[in-house]
Amino acid sequence: MQHELLFEIGTEEIPAGYINPAIDNLARLLTGRLAELGLRHGEVRTAATPRRLAVSIASLESAQADRREELLGPPKAASFDAEGKPTKAAEGFARSKGASLDDLRIATTPKGEYLLVIVERKGEQTSALLPAVLSEAIAKLPFPKSMRWGAGRASFARPIQWLLASYGGEVVPCQVNEVTSGLTTRGHRFMAPTTLAPKNFAGYLDSLRQSHVLADLAERREAVRQEVAAAAMRLGGQILADEELVEIVTNLVEKPHAVCGSFDPKFLAVPKEVLITSMRENQKYFAVFDAAGQLMPNFIAINNTATRDEALAINGHQRVLRARLEDALFFFTEDQQHKLAERIDKLSGIVFQAGLGTMLEKSRRVEKLAVHLAEQLAPAAATTVSRAAQLAKTDLLTAMVGEFPTLQGTMGRAYALLDGESPEVAEAIAEHYLPVRAGSETPTTIGGALVGLADRIDTIAGCFGIGKQPTGTTDPYGLRRLALGLLAIIERHQLSLSLRDLTDFALDLYGDKVTVEKSAAREAVVDFLKGRYVNDLTAKGLPGSAVEAVTSVTFDDVVDCTLRIRALAAVQGEETFTILAGSFKRVRNIIKDNDDDSVRGELLVAAGEKGLHLALVEVAAETAPLLAGRDYPAAMAAILKMKEPVDRFFEQVMVMVEDEAVRCNRLNLLTGVSRLFLQIGDFSKMS
Repeated sequence: MQHELLFEIGTEEIPAGYINPAIDNLARLLTGRLAELGLRHGEVRTAATPRRLAVSIASLESAQADRREELLGPPKAASFDAEGKPTKAAEGFARSKGASLDDLRIATTPKGEYLLVIVERKGEQTSALLPAVLSEAIAKLPFPKSMRWGAGRASFARPIQWLLASYGGEVVPCQVNEVTSGLTTRGHRFMAPTTLAPKNFAGYLDSLRQSHVLADLAERREAVRQEVAAAAMRLGGQILADEELVEIVTNLVEKPHAVCGSFDPKFLAVPKEVLITSMRENQKYFAVFDAAGQLMPNFIAINNTATRDEALAINGHQRVLRARLEDALFFFTEDQQHKLAERIDKLSGIVFQAGLGTMLEKSRRVEKLAVHLAEQLAPAAATTVSRAAQLAKTDLLTAMVGEFPTLQGTMGRAYALLDGESPEVAEAIAEHYLPVRAGSETPTTIGGALVGLADRIDTIAGCFGIGKQPTGTTDPYGLRRLALGLLAIIERHQLSLSLRDLTDFALDLYGDKVTVEKSAAREAVVDFLKGRYVNDLTAKGLPGSAVEAVTSVTFDDVVDCTLRIRALAAVQGEETFTILAGSFKRVRNIIKDNDDDSVRGELLVAAGEKGLHLALVEVAAETAPLLAGRDYPAAMAAILKMKEPVDRFFEQVMVMVEDEAVRCNRLNLLTGVSRLFLQIGDFSKMS
């Protein structure tokens, strides 16, 4: 037989950020333990609000299946003495398995003969197993922070108020501190403080819905969107898309009720990013924009209850927000008393990182790095990146960024424009922080890209230069994120540069602060970037074999590597390439450490080797300008012409002949073929 398990943990309000991970972990803990017990089940569904975490497991078997286990014991040699009598090892093994000496058998395994006992285990009833399963799940459920309450010793994100634990309509006994399980749940704390007795998960969701609780996360999320959109429409505006805020608000309420508020238009003098951030981060309010994309002096708040006196509720929201905006206006006004350029020297009072100097020193290094990059890649932008790098970190000293750290860069741009800096410099200041996370927006301007690139390589090189690279489990300085950002900038702007040269330049700027030998630090940085690059490309769907074929040969210019990889990926499925790749693997195995590719024509005697040499000369001449121009697809098309000559060579020619001169000449010929192929990648990795 099969029954539904319905389990709900009712609590005081759980922090919004805890809820999604908690419900996922609860489902994982339950299903994982059921799998260990050999209990099969059907669909797993979840529900969660700030006051509850619930899991439904459909069609859960009512009992374990009977099972037969074959248990190995100690080796036969250690189980019997010289007279063939059981030793203490054999007796202990039998006793530990609840068997008699007569039950022991000898099993032959690849490692030798061992004692074996066959145990028939009767399956237990699910109802008898579930109390421990549920109690264990509660105890093991992880949270960023947990608390104890009352006189009990149990801990949880917030005090547990009730437990619903039902299997086949019967209570599953379970207790946490003084709270014991039952068959009931509770409606909305204020709007329907009633006790409900659902029979199944569908009834659970429906009865809660009628009691002003939208327990289904997707349903409540959509209700938030609809409430906010309708409220914005009433104001004649629209909401800036913000799925992260929608998710937060979804987990702050059990049922959303939107109210519209307003603020004094005088605050619109503050940059809109400040107002949006203040409303969003402090109050979890949605900002409203008009049809022209201008911020309106309005906001939308989501309440957990429908209000009898909406004006009173709105007034409360407006009063709290006004205090926040007054602070923001004050900070904005005060910050303008000093230009960003006047703050540069004060960066000496901020430690960039222990062992790597101050933020002023970092700014000077970043400026030199950015100008160095501009001279190579965009000479016309050199003046812009120099000035932007000087000012890039100065907004860290402003009161506004001190209050709202997420506005660093944004406020730098705003203050730079107010100071009379050029729009290009201001935009570079803002964009050098992009991307802020994997997959997010990258700099659109070359100035922002070069300063951002310089900023990231400075931090990465500095940390590796003092031995502070990430480990398998820790990355305290966020270097993986910085590396992905660096690679994203290079890809977005197709910046063709040498990572080794850039890292060397960055390490040199640190002078005697670097404690790791320079070449070792440089190679460690490049290997680190290579690891992120390989992972990123394979995650984007490029064939891992093509990625390995190129990066195993070279990794220095990211743009060049990507062009090669895409060229290989494009021909990977062609039969001609597959055969050629297999032949190349054979070539590599034959030549081994031979590094001479000079061929003496008079020693070419067989038609197969003459043909291969002629083809090599012709294809090498054809591919040279293509490779120089990075036209790797055309170069690959030319190289594929080598298939037939290589095949004929191996059909007609013996390489390892007794004549040393002929043997060496043939090895040199194959070495030349290998070097031609390796100009794009190691095809043997794809065979």
